[in-house]
Amino acid sequence: MADETHTTQCCIAGGGPAGMMLGLLLARAGVDVTVLEKHADFLRDFRGDTIHPSTLELMHELGWLEELLALPHQKAPTLRFQSGSHDVVVGDFTHLPTHARYIAFMPQWDLLDFLARKASAYPGFHLRRCAEVTDLLREQGQVVGLQARTPNGTLEVRAPLVVAADGRTSTVRQRSGLEVEELGAPMDVLWFRVSRKPSDPEGPMGRFEGGQIFILINRGDQWQCGRVIPKGAFEPLRQRGLPSFRDDFARLAPFLADRTTELSTWDDVKLLTVRVDRLHTWYQPGLLCIGDAAHAMSPVGGVGINLAVQDAVAAANLLAAPLLQGRVTPEHLRQVQQRREWPTRLTQRAQVLIQDRVLGPALRASSTRDGRLPLPLWLMQHVPALRRIPARLIGLGVRPEHVRTAAAPALPASR
Repeated sequence: MADETHTTQCCIAGGGPAGMMLGLLLARAGVDVTVLEKHADFLRDFRGDTIHPSTLELMHELGWLEELLALPHQKAPTLRFQSGSHDVVVGDFTHLPTHARYIAFMPQWDLLDFLARKASAYPGFHLRRCAEVTDLLREQGQVVGLQARTPNGTLEVRAPLVVAADGRTSTVRQRSGLEVEELGAPMDVLWFRVSRKPSDPEGPMGRFEGGQIFILINRGDQWQCGRVIPKGAFEPLRQRGLPSFRDDFARLAPFLADRTTELSTWDDVKLLTVRVDRLHTWYQPGLLCIGDAAHAMSPVGGVGINLAVQDAVAAANLLAAPLLQGRVTPEHLRQVQQRREWPTRLTQRAQVLIQDRVLGPALRASSTRDGRLPLPLWLMQHVPALRRIPARLIGLGVRPEHVRTAAAPALPASR
């Protein structure tokens, strides 16, 4: 028997962007919702920290954009890529039909703390930290809740609807037995940080030369740096030694050469194992998967948060009324997948195409072709109008979602 039992209208596994946004919007609509987050806080290194124009537009629709942007962040109205002596703009967000025409780089924990504060204004919102989901509860072939491990023992949360938003290694997805389709990825990413000086470029930027790809993200007083490597190449890199890794970095970012010694051990370098997959079916009776739990995205374009948030908005729009009426059917859950599957498939198809046709060959190349740009970058450099296409796909996505649920009364601001 559980040490504690809780009953709610919707139980969400995972307090990431998808889980927190869905919990917020459902509570705003008057639904009693419980979010289970396995950690005590949202502080995590090298999580996705890009807030796209579509998500910023949702903040505007909710009336919170200015308050969100009062938090520390860096604006990127364009995305740039450097190859040899070439500096190419590959995405221009300044033409988007949104109030914020840029990507905001903000630590994910700041975004999640912001959503948690806003959600706490609604009496039906409950965030349980230090609650690690361990299993599904089933009765008569239907999911009826979640079991979690807490510092005080076992917790059972019973609900007419369980939502898996616990990421690409989703425990809920594993326990559900839903079939996963692996799309493959030819690369992994190594993340690390070095200090930033006021005289440094503003960034962000990507750099490619000699078969190496680096990503630099301006974090104010730090650079968040990523090196894209072929799948499975981390161990050979380690065997070459950290000085060799530092030398590679200094060659691609000469202005940071005096700071490579800040990487004192391999513990300063974190491996992100890239995977791209999706569920054939996102739901079972009583269960829905969204975000990375439904479709793990490649880091190409940094659109993972964007897709997860849009999944959450679509789910809230379609499920708030059935939840309030006390009856969520598999047909309601099918409608969520139907709404979000097409943009997910198109986005993943574009990511896999870029991985296989651009990044994979670039990583295998020993050098650029006589200093010439790859054709996609050459076109971006010489036909500026083309920069609007990746900006539209990255910044807004294939099918942007909008908040359509009415707001229930909130608690006094003093809470």
